[in-house]
Amino acid sequence: MVKASSIWSRLDVLLIAIAAIHVFLAPYTKVEESFNVQAMHDILYHHRHLEKYDHFEYPGVVPRTFIGAFAVSLLASPFVAVIKASKLPKLYGLLIVRLVLGSIVLASLHHFRMQVRRKFGEQISCFFAIMTALQFHLLFYCTRPLPNIFSLAIVIMAYAFWINGQQFATLNCLVFATIVFRCDTVLLLGPIGLQLLLTRQITLWDAIRCCAVTSLLSIGFTVFVDSIMWKRFLWPEMEVLWFNSVLNRSSEWGVFPVHWYFTSALPRSLLVAFPLCFVGIIFERRMQQYVLPILAFIVLYSKLPHKELRFIISAIPMLNLSAAVAATRIWNNRRKSFWKWAYIAMIGSLLASLGFSITMSVASYANYPAGYALNALHNKDLHPNTSYTRVVHIDTYAAMNGISRFCEKEFPWRYSKEEDLSFEEIIGRNFTYLITEHQRIPSFQCLLAISGFSRPTIQLSFPPVVLITQPKVFVHGNIHSKVVKEMKWLGCPSQRRL
Repeated sequence: MVKASSIWSRLDVLLIAIAAIHVFLAPYTKVEESFNVQAMHDILYHHRHLEKYDHFEYPGVVPRTFIGAFAVSLLASPFVAVIKASKLPKLYGLLIVRLVLGSIVLASLHHFRMQVRRKFGEQISCFFAIMTALQFHLLFYCTRPLPNIFSLAIVIMAYAFWINGQQFATLNCLVFATIVFRCDTVLLLGPIGLQLLLTRQITLWDAIRCCAVTSLLSIGFTVFVDSIMWKRFLWPEMEVLWFNSVLNRSSEWGVFPVHWYFTSALPRSLLVAFPLCFVGIIFERRMQQYVLPILAFIVLYSKLPHKELRFIISAIPMLNLSAAVAATRIWNNRRKSFWKWAYIAMIGSLLASLGFSITMSVASYANYPAGYALNALHNKDLHPNTSYTRVVHIDTYAAMNGISRFCEKEFPWRYSKEEDLSFEEIIGRNFTYLITEHQRIPSFQCLLAISGFSRPTIQLSFPPVVLITQPKVFVHGNIHSKVVKEMKWLGCPSQRRL
């Protein structure tokens, strides 16, 4: 008979393996991750030479903190040193920092599950891991250097302290995450803090004193670090708060209806756990004190016009816990007449969740076409004559869909990311290559095209879902360049299926 501890450790390995598969399957990053990706690159490769850092040239819409990038870079630096010594491509460094970030988040998740195991039992902790493993978004995003994910690691620790009855540690984590990484975490801090007050687990005075001290220390920490890195007096999350809440500029990136999180984001991210998380509240009354503040957090966030799944990703672990409670009850009663049908429905839903997650994983592979385009260009242009400098212009679309400084190579390669250049300006700059969303550009020939995910389509045969791709990014070569003339290129293929 397999020991419970053995099952527990295997589930840990399963979660780690799935997160690592996502890293290697889709190694590149998008524009939302660009600040922390470029910051980690610059910390690891430029060290104290701030004049070479990317954020001075491309500061982004709002400033972000360097604290998360420093933490990951510190842990990744021994591995990156080996990569440098071995003269391996910097892309390996991107894999390392993503794996390190994923390890931090999964370590927090492991600590949370240890507390779940202690308070709710072995079965619930196992079903929690199974629910998480069958979902796509949490394990996919846990390695992506978004401010939301740095905050997620700390929020999960807050959940662990919350379940363990460590109220002050819970508040400290949430306050730190709010002030340093994501100011909107205050929408989670409020309901949890209110729940602690209403259940008399903490007094109002103690809560104020705890939050005030942590706030002052956190503000001092982020202002000190980020003022140095940005070369101006700065509290990044205060500027983010001003931009999103006071100026209400976040709506410029799209607006969704108030019910979107409950009717679209949560069903897609939780899958079978979505209905089960509400059932879990009924089966286990102890879950109400944990789930209701999370639902309040989502309701509060729903009032903001601009919505993205990553904004509420910190709600997923606690909702998965409630779903695990329901799944455990169904499993334990599966031999009874009524429960048998619920058990069959749950197993079918778990398999459907697995199929959906696999489909999403395959789609994610084709969602970073510019990264694959630059890598293909590097692999194709192996011309022995290095006296010709290869100047690659990367347009805005390509820069947003897979290309970062980790993708670049040393001499004879040079890169330009100037924005809003007209075709006339591009021709006048004498670029060797272009990586762009445009299929035709005067004075350049299309050398190859990289397809990206377009849409899914359903068919009656197997597989039931087919992912349609179409050319998204094109690599063009200057018709006057000797390097381009002396090599054979693939050309530009038409639409094809994955």
